[in-house]
Amino acid sequence: MVETRLKSVSEEPANVPLPDGTMYSQSKGICPDGPPFSVSPLEAYLPIVGEKKIERLLSAVQMVKGLKILELNSSPIGGGVAEMLLSCIPFLNQLGLDVEWKVIQGSPSFYEVTKCIHNLLQGRGGCFTSEMERIYFNTLEENGNGHMVDWDADVVLIHDPQPLGLAPSLSERANRRGKWLWRCHIDMDEDTLKANPALEYFMDYWVEPLDGAIFSAAQYIICRWPLPKFIIPPFIDPLSPKNRELSQKEIDDVLDKYEIDPKKPIICQIGRFDPWKGIDSVIEVYHQVKSKMDCQLILAGGLAADDPEGETILASIRQAIGDDPDVHLLCLPANSPLEINALQRASHVMMQLSTKEGFGLTVTEALWKKKAIVASPVGGITQQIRDGEYGFFHNSIADTAENVEYLLTHPRAAELIGRKGHLYIKDHFMMPDRLADYLKSILMVQESKLDPDSIISFHSWHKLDKRK
Repeated sequence: MVETRLKSVSEEPANVPLPDGTMYSQSKGICPDGPPFSVSPLEAYLPIVGEKKIERLLSAVQMVKGLKILELNSSPIGGGVAEMLLSCIPFLNQLGLDVEWKVIQGSPSFYEVTKCIHNLLQGRGGCFTSEMERIYFNTLEENGNGHMVDWDADVVLIHDPQPLGLAPSLSERANRRGKWLWRCHIDMDEDTLKANPALEYFMDYWVEPLDGAIFSAAQYIICRWPLPKFIIPPFIDPLSPKNRELSQKEIDDVLDKYEIDPKKPIICQIGRFDPWKGIDSVIEVYHQVKSKMDCQLILAGGLAADDPEGETILASIRQAIGDDPDVHLLCLPANSPLEINALQRASHVMMQLSTKEGFGLTVTEALWKKKAIVASPVGGITQQIRDGEYGFFHNSIADTAENVEYLLTHPRAAELIGRKGHLYIKDHFMMPDRLADYLKSILMVQESKLDPDSIISFHSWHKLDKRK
């Protein structure tokens, strides 16, 4: 087993975030153009998404040009939200928009509370206490007082529950000058809220001042909330270091670094080390496949700044895999896009056996790289995989082990599945296309012409969204 510990020194840019939380701002002259930020010229996307989608994006850009837009989240690096912002913020500014990005700041106890909120919203049992609410409110009050009261954005997009509570206080300070949209990236539903009255009251209270909400899939929408609701899936940047084409040497160098044998079949799961990723099931599947054929397993991921559970999960994984030399547990720095890219491209079969998944960008990445994948039919994964066509759904350990073994021993079938998946991702989940949806939603909320009960989908995502 080869293991790389998370570096204690942050991999984020030396000069951001600023003390006020600023990651990117034209007005402050904070426009990093190096790692971990990634931006390619618009014309570079033309061969990928086509002229029609580029024109659609440019049309949306013109509609919102002149608006000041602020994006708020809780982590400068690590996790799917930060990853999308690292690409789309400089990209949108390059197109002539004024989009600023700030991250909120909090103590370890605050992130423990927000992680608990995240887990409760995704259905884990437990209580939401008044002490947790006090920590949450006080932290966001400190952020509002110390970091963001100077901002007068026309539109504010808040990502996930961590900064959600800023909406009431900042709206009051700004006399509701701007419009506020909440971008929910997690797997949640009405039944979960109803089962936890304290959590339901908490969410209802903080959502009430918002002007709209964006959900990754139709099944996550809380219909009774009186605000316009949009269905817009996440995206990947196909030209970012994590998704661009790599040379064989770049791939081989990463395999050599981690002592991974390129001649032995590789099964791989990429993802944050958290309790929802089904890593115990991945290890069980590997053991069953290993009993029938020689292979190796890569478990690669990292720890985000806003996730305090990672080290505990890592310890349990180490115990589960023991001293098997064919299991490679790689705890990578948050900004390791090229290494993750290489590991995905070197793998023969990808897995994503999550028990909950807001969308599953690791599935998007794997399919973009033409990799056959076996994944759980949960959350946004059901938008990306058609069982038996773009991959296989995980229904049991035995069935998944059989599918993985089949893909390892039938490379042509695996290649065909990967090609189909690549084309599907190319058509549906590329950054320029989905950003056009975001900008249209901003315009619609800014114009205040939407019924509070409206649900807006720019594509037929609702036909793919079936909660299992």
